[in-house]
Amino acid sequence: MHDVKRALLFDSGVGGLSVFDATVAAGLAVEIVYAADNAWLPYGDKADAALRERVPQLLLALRDQFAPDIIVVACNTASTIALDAARAMIVEPIVGVVPPIKPAAELSSTGTIGLLATPATVARSYTDDLIERFAMNTNVIRFGSTRLVALAEARLANQTGDTAALAEAIDQLFGAPGGSMIDVVALACTHFPLLKAELAAAGPQQCAWLDSGAAIARRVAALLALTPGAGTPAPLCALFSRAAPSLHAAFKARGFGTFGSIGAAPGFEVTLQGEAAAP
Repeated sequence: MHDVKRALLFDSGVGGLSVFDATVAAGLAVEIVYAADNAWLPYGDKADAALRERVPQLLLALRDQFAPDIIVVACNTASTIALDAARAMIVEPIVGVVPPIKPAAELSSTGTIGLLATPATVARSYTDDLIERFAMNTNVIRFGSTRLVALAEARLANQTGDTAALAEAIDQLFGAPGGSMIDVVALACTHFPLLKAELAAAGPQQCAWLDSGAAIARRVAALLALTPGAGTPAPLCALFSRAAPSLHAAFKARGFGTFGSIGAAPGFEVTLQGEAAAP
C-alpha cells in the first residue's frame, strides 16, 4: 500500500497536463499516475457508444493496477459521455471536467463570452444545458476545433504543428457577429490551456481565458482532504496506449521519469520502462 494519496490522471492525450499544472499551482502533495489513451486520440471523433464501452473498462483496469485514491478524467468528451458508466463500476471517487461556462458568464462585464471546445463538446446537449442554467442572459459564441487539439499535441512534442489553427479559432470567435464584445473565453478542452498564451497573443482584444484546472484541483483537495499549498505533486509514471517518445521531454520537464505502455483491450495491461511505480 502507498502512504501518500495517489491520483490517476486520465486523458486522451496531453491535455491532462494542464490539469497537472493546476495541481502543481495548488500545491497538492499527491502522487500522480498519468494515463493517455492516445491510440484513440482524438476522442471527439469517436462514437459515443464506443467511448462508453472503452473508457470505463480502461479506467477500471488502471485502477486495479495502480490503486489510486481518486481518478481524474481530464477530458471533456470522456467526462460528458462515459463518467456515469465509470462511476457505476468504480468505487473510488471520479472527478470529471465541466466546461467553465458558469464562471465565464459571471466574470463577463459585456454579457458576451466565447466558448472554445472540440466540435463534439460544442454540439452536445450537455453544453446546451449548462448555457441554459448558468448563461441564459449571456451571448455565448461557440467554436469547436480539433485542429487546436492536434496543435497542442504537436507543441508538447516540440513540433511546429498547424499554426493556422490559432488564427482560425480567433477569427471564428472574435469575427463572429457580436464577437467584438467578447471579454471572457471559456476553454472547454483540457488541451487548450496549453495554448493559452498563444491564443491570448493572437486575439484582437484583451479578455480573460478561463479553464477548469483550478476547479479540478480544488475538488481533488476536498475529496482527498489535502491541504492546498502543503507540497507538490509527485509524478510516478506516464502511460500511453500508443508509443509517443516525442512527448517524453514535456513529461520529464514536469518531473515524470518513468514511462510505460497500456496494452490492448480488454486487459489494458501496463508495461513500465525504468523504475516501476509500486502499487
